[in-house]
Amino acid sequence: MSVMKIRGGDLDLIEYEFTSFSPGENIRTCGLQNDYRLTPVSGTVTVRAPARIHLAVLDMNRFAPDRPGGGGIGFAISVYCTAEVECTDSGTEIDYSREPILRHFTEVFRQVVGYKGGFKIRARDHSYEHVGLGSTSTILIAVANALNTAVGSPLTADNLRLLLGSNFVEETVDGNVAFGFETGVGPAASTYGGMAVMGDDLTLVYRHTFAEGKRLYIVIPPSRISSAGEKEFDLLMNRARTLDYRDRELKAYMVMMDLIPALEGGNLEKIGEVIWEIEFRGSKRAEVEHHGFEIYRYMAALRGAGLEFVGMSSVGPAIAIITGRPEVEVAEILADLGLRIAISTTVDNEGLKVSVERRE
Repeated sequence: MSVMKIRGGDLDLIEYEFTSFSPGENIRTCGLQNDYRLTPVSGTVTVRAPARIHLAVLDMNRFAPDRPGGGGIGFAISVYCTAEVECTDSGTEIDYSREPILRHFTEVFRQVVGYKGGFKIRARDHSYEHVGLGSTSTILIAVANALNTAVGSPLTADNLRLLLGSNFVEETVDGNVAFGFETGVGPAASTYGGMAVMGDDLTLVYRHTFAEGKRLYIVIPPSRISSAGEKEFDLLMNRARTLDYRDRELKAYMVMMDLIPALEGGNLEKIGEVIWEIEFRGSKRAEVEHHGFEIYRYMAALRGAGLEFVGMSSVGPAIAIITGRPEVEVAEILADLGLRIAISTTVDNEGLKVSVERRE
C-alpha cells in the first residue's frame, strides 16, 4: 500500500507505510487471552447499538493507525446499527456489506476467548457512511457484544472496548484490512449512552447523560472533500497534529473545567459554548477547514440564530444541532442557508441493548 508522510512540526517528519493484511492476522489480544469457561447460547443474540457524534480529539499526537488513543469527547445518538449472532458447529458465516472488518474482529474474539465453534453473523448499519456518524465503530461494537453474549459473556464491556480499539481496522480495495484511527469515543458512547470523555489508551474518564428532553437534528452539508482513506490520513496526521501541539492543553482544560461541570448541571447552553470554542481549536479546526470555510459559515449562522448546541462530527461534514426549539423553526433557519434536516432524533442516554431469543 501507499507510504504517507507525517509532519507534526519543523523537526518532526516521519514516513508511515500503510500495510494491509488478511482478516485474522496481526491480532492484538491485549492480555485478555485466557482459559474461559464458555457456555454458548442456543438461539439468536441481537444487539442494537446507537451511533455517535464525535466532537473532538484531544491530542492527535497521541494516536495513529497502529496506536489507538488520543482522547476525545462525543455522545450517542438515537440512530442504530444492529447485529445478530448465532453459535454454529464450525466456520464463520457473515451477512454484511463490509465483511472483512467483521471477519477480522470475529477472529480476534475467537482467539482471545478460545472459542472452537462457528458463528452466523448478520449485521445492518445506519447507512450514513463517511459523513461523521461512526458507522464502522458502531457496527463493530454491536457485533462484539453479540459475539460475547453468544458464548456466555466471558468478557466485560470494557474488555470489549479495549479489544476493539486495539484491533480497529478498515477494509481495503483488495478485500484485506488495515489498522485505522480509533480514539475509543464511539464504542464508549455506543456502549453506555450519553456523553463520553476519553483519555489516552482508550480510557473512559467520564460519562454522563446529555440533552435529555431536547431534540437532535443532523445536517449533512454538501462537500466535495473526501473524509476517508488517504485524505483522512493526510488531514489527521499532518496539520491536525501541528495544531494540537499548540492547543491540546487548552482543550483539556476546557473539558475538565467547563464541559464536565456543565454536563453535571445539565446546562445545554454552556455545553454549546464550550463545543463552539473547541471548533476553532487544534485538530478540530483542521477537520472543519478540511471542507472549506463554508462549514464555519453554516455553523456560525446556526449559532447566530440562537440554537444552543452546534458542532461538526468527526472529520465531517455532518453537523449536529441540539435545541429545545420546535423542528419547524429549525427547518426554517436551515432553509435560509440552503440546508435541510437529514435526521431528526434525540441523544441516546441508555447505550446498547442486548436481547436473546432462545431456541426450544
